[in-house]
Amino acid sequence: MRVLPPLSAVRVFDAAARHENFTVAAGELGMTQAAVSYQIKLLEERLGTQLFRRERRRVILTEAGRRVAPQVAAAFDTLDAAFAGLRSEDEALLTVSTSNTFANTWLAWRVGAFQMAHPEMAVRMLTSDEVADFASSDVDCAIRSGLGDWPGLAADLLIPIDFTPMCSPDFLARHGGAIAAADLMTLPLISPHDPWWAHWLREAGVDATEGKTRPGVRLDSQAHEGHAAMAGQGIAMLTPFFWRGDISEGRLVQPFAQVSTRGYGYWFVCPEHRRRVPKVRQFREWLIGEIALDRAIP
Repeated sequence: MRVLPPLSAVRVFDAAARHENFTVAAGELGMTQAAVSYQIKLLEERLGTQLFRRERRRVILTEAGRRVAPQVAAAFDTLDAAFAGLRSEDEALLTVSTSNTFANTWLAWRVGAFQMAHPEMAVRMLTSDEVADFASSDVDCAIRSGLGDWPGLAADLLIPIDFTPMCSPDFLARHGGAIAAADLMTLPLISPHDPWWAHWLREAGVDATEGKTRPGVRLDSQAHEGHAAMAGQGIAMLTPFFWRGDISEGRLVQPFAQVSTRGYGYWFVCPEHRRRVPKVRQFREWLIGEIALDRAIP
C-alpha cells in the first residue's frame, strides 16, 4: 500500500518549485496565492519538513525541496505520458448520435465538410431514434428533438420543429391541383397516426380527433415519410426546413401556407463537463454556424 501525501498539495508543490513563486504558480493552477500557500503548508506539515524558505516577498526552495522537486516533476511527466495516449485517442474520434430524420435530411449531407476542415479527426455518426445514454456509451455529443430540458446536459437550440402537409406535384395534380384542409380527412395520408396531423387539422379549423385510427402507410421517421410523399404515395406531415431543396427542385409541394408547431426543437446536446472539450466545442460551433447559414436562406 502506497503512503502518499495529498496529491493536490503535491501538484501545487510541483508548480511552486518550478517557478519559486507562489503567485505565478497560482496563476498556472487557476488558484489564489493564499490557496497555494495553504497547500504548501499542509504538505510541509504532513512531511514534517520545510520545503520553502519565506524571505520578504519571495520564496526559495530549501535543500529538502531541491532534492524532491526533480523527482516530483519526473513523476508528473510519467503520469502525463501515461494519459497522453488516451487523450490523443479520444481527440482523434468524434462520435455523434442523431435521429434518422436529422441525419438523412440534413447532417449526412454536410458532415463531410466538418471532417475535411479537421483532417486530424475521424467523425462517426450513429443514427437512431433512441435517446443516447452518455453514461454508458462512447457518444461525445448528440442532436436530439424535444424541449431541451435534459438534466446534466448542456443544450443549444438548433431549429424549432414546425410542420405542414406536403405531397408530390403529381399527387396534387391527380386531385384537381388544389386541396382544402377538409379534404385531408379522406385523402391518403402517410403516417396518419402521427399526432401532428390532429394538431395541424385543428389549427386549420378541421374537426379532428387525436388518436383516431385511420388507414394508411405508417413509417418510422420523417425522412422515410418525405420520400414516400415524393413517390406519390400520399400526403406527409413534414418540417419545411428539411425539405426546402426538394420543394425548390419540384419533388415536393406545400399546398398550405399554415405551418404549425408544438414547441419542440432540435438541440445540440452534450454532457456539461464535456462542453469545452476541443473536438466537441469545434463541432458545436460548426453545427450552429451551418444551421444559421441554412436558416438565413429564404
